[in-house]
Amino acid sequence: MSMADEQISKMKEAFTISVHASIREALQVIDANHHGIVLVVSAAKQVIGTATDGDVRRQLLSGLTLDDRIERCAERNFVWCPIGEPRERLLKLLDHRVKLIPLLDEQHRLVDVVTRDHFPLPEESPIYARARAPVRISFGGGGSDLTQYFSQHGGAVINTTVSLYSHATLRMRQDEQVRIYSHDLRQQLEAPSLDQLLAEPPNSLPLLLAILRLVRPEFGFELTVASDFSAGSGLGGSAVVTAAILGCFNQFRRDQWDAHELAEMAFQAERLYLKVAGGWQDQYATVFGGFNFIEFRPEQNLVHPLRVHPDVLIELEESLILCDTGIQHDSGAIHQDQRQQLEREEVQQRLRENVELTYRMRDHLLRGRLYEFGKALHHAWELKRQFSSKISNSHLDQLYELARQHGAVGGKILGAGSGGFFLFYTEPFRKYELAQALETVGLQLRPFRFDQEGLRAWKVRESHHNFLQESSCN
Repeated sequence: MSMADEQISKMKEAFTISVHASIREALQVIDANHHGIVLVVSAAKQVIGTATDGDVRRQLLSGLTLDDRIERCAERNFVWCPIGEPRERLLKLLDHRVKLIPLLDEQHRLVDVVTRDHFPLPEESPIYARARAPVRISFGGGGSDLTQYFSQHGGAVINTTVSLYSHATLRMRQDEQVRIYSHDLRQQLEAPSLDQLLAEPPNSLPLLLAILRLVRPEFGFELTVASDFSAGSGLGGSAVVTAAILGCFNQFRRDQWDAHELAEMAFQAERLYLKVAGGWQDQYATVFGGFNFIEFRPEQNLVHPLRVHPDVLIELEESLILCDTGIQHDSGAIHQDQRQQLEREEVQQRLRENVELTYRMRDHLLRGRLYEFGKALHHAWELKRQFSSKISNSHLDQLYELARQHGAVGGKILGAGSGGFFLFYTEPFRKYELAQALETVGLQLRPFRFDQEGLRAWKVRESHHNFLQESSCN
């Protein structure tokens, strides 16, 4: 018997008396518990009433003797609560009406007793962790976040997160089994243990397996993942999925990883474990969230949150159009080609120009010069197209020129390039002209809001699904 169970047993013994017991015996129990009350229990262990020292005194004055049964003194209409009653309700009763509250089960049998001195804590409820991480849109500096480049020259990007998310839910199991399901890919993995799962070659969900190799949780679990966007969107999706999953596992740690550690781990899982070529900005953007100017240096990466005036932010939000080309791309292959192109001096020069432009874009944004920001976005796209022949093609060039003809001041393909999402900055009075032109050629517009929070993770009690039940104390 645990200490808690032993304490409950003693409380029951201190406050209960058989319905067949005498008034004399009941007074002895009342005197011993120092609360002036006793619970009268039937042969079926049901609490049928209460008897206070005042109740007993009145009955003795009316003619009963100490040898009569306590049942004759029992008050049948008494205050009690079901097990699991909210703490707030119990506290209000103790503060206002009563000194003792029996907690009864469905058969009216005593489970525990609540007094001002004995207030049992609720048992720990099973919990699950949830997390969501936002995608990023990058305005400038892409390519300079490659380690190969910034190790020699330094890099900088300007980006923000928007209201498209990856969602993850994690439940700890009592056994070692592992169950994983990706709603995005309609794939699932199951294994008797994590070790057995990781011992097999990764035939499916390689990114999730790379994350698990990194985290190595020491418990069985069920994990589900879903995203608001498709794979190959150019929104940094793999980093977003990784961050959401890491956020869930972080909820079960006593010594939780901080934002920098989470971003670094996301990079490690994708770039080193999974060996997908790419830069660093996606991981930092989704974890930190909001508008950031991020500088990349050999010794450390610096995340500078930008304090942009709210009016400027909402005007920028209203002036941007995000649209899906419907063309998926392989960002790893594009980044790999870009790494090779970095050996050429002219590509390095374009990247240096792009980094310098990023500093100017930051200044335009902070001063609210949005039209200049839009023109800089066009300049950034012109530079980016020269990093690799895989970034754009004739179809994407035609779409971009169409947008320019219908009011786009500037724009760019997000992510590595060759497909995914286009982002355009448009003149205020031509926004809907541009939107109609893009929809006419088959592009799907995606409404969005700027996200200021970044990775969010939290825990939920499974019992909270019932927390709105009405009180049923009597």
